[in-house]
Amino acid sequence: MLTPRQETILRKVAESYAAFGQPVASKALAADPEFVWGPSTIRHELAQLEAGGLLAHPHTSSGRVPTIAGQRYLVDRLLESPDQAPAPGARLDLGAVSRELDEALRLTTERLSEITNLLAIATAPALDSATIRRIEVLTLQPSVVLVVIITSSGAVSKFVCSFDEPVDPGLVTWAGEYLNERAGGLPVGARMLLGRLAEPELRPRERAFIERLAPAFTQIASGGEDLLHIDGAARLIGGYGDADAGELMALLEERVALLAVLRHALAAPGVYVRIGDENDLPGLQSLAVVAAGYGLAQRRLGTVSVIGPVRMDYGAAIANVRAIARVLSHFVQELW
Repeated sequence: MLTPRQETILRKVAESYAAFGQPVASKALAADPEFVWGPSTIRHELAQLEAGGLLAHPHTSSGRVPTIAGQRYLVDRLLESPDQAPAPGARLDLGAVSRELDEALRLTTERLSEITNLLAIATAPALDSATIRRIEVLTLQPSVVLVVIITSSGAVSKFVCSFDEPVDPGLVTWAGEYLNERAGGLPVGARMLLGRLAEPELRPRERAFIERLAPAFTQIASGGEDLLHIDGAARLIGGYGDADAGELMALLEERVALLAVLRHALAAPGVYVRIGDENDLPGLQSLAVVAAGYGLAQRRLGTVSVIGPVRMDYGAAIANVRAIARVLSHFVQELW
């Protein structure tokens, strides 16, 4: 455990390094009006922090930078402390989004990237966590029927079915009412879903019609929603000269692996932070991840996160991710 003086000096080094990207010299620290200690005392404490593995010298004559261990020490203190005030932009109003979760996630990542200058990523809920909210069966042409399935997550799936002969409009109207009664409220990936569509008492014509429409439900269950919503790659590269553009683009191409990493945040009790080589994914080992889960009171559905250089402002990142996750939680609680 560090002394209060050592912790203050470590924090100042990390803040200066985050802001300017340059090693911090003892002379610059001694000039800080917050410090009441003399240059020799500061040099001694810097040497102690370096001996403890919390600071490092990039070059022999340069100042110090925080190590991964030093950043982790400060992050752990931040996670234990009361909430830091988020940026005003984190008070996101999703009222105009209506019931479209995809649009809410798009706006969320856009805003989060703007206020942090980092790469922002939100993961959508797994498709099988959603339920069927409404089913529409519509006639496009006399012999062409459209099935529209809307889920509790706001996802919309469309299935077009062509017939050899014109379809009775009364049959189409009946099918919409019947399917809502039989499948409405069921989980999208429920095993019993298809079995629920055909009652033994259905007449042959009705049964045959429902069987033709049934692939609409297998299509959405295997569905193609993009589970990652990403914004800010160019902003991150432009804002931090030490952000490797090639490495970042390669990371974004590993969408499946990146999604698996962010899913770990669902199990974290609070804000999830991984710094540098604490990340298992090679593409993240020169970066840092700050993420928080959002969802229902008893069940997290997805994550919102920022990814940036190890020298990021963790206090601001934690506060803003935490605030945005709360906004998304309120939003999905009204959907589900």
